[in-house]
Amino acid sequence: MEEALLAYGAGRLDALDGRRDAARAADPATGVDYRRGFLDGRLEVFRMLAGIRKLLRGDG
Repeated sequence: MEEALLAYGAGRLDALDGRRDAARAADPATGVDYRRGFLDGRLEVFRMLAGIRKLLRGDG
């Protein structure tokens, strides 16, 4: 369980950094957790950028 949480966290941080570790994503034991964390991190970046665009347009 701890390895899964670490993989998730690593994926999320990599997404925030804008880079993906293909080896970690392909790992049979924790790859799914890494990819899920990566996806969650990318969604967070998308939402943050959408919020910034909204503020710059004056909608926020």
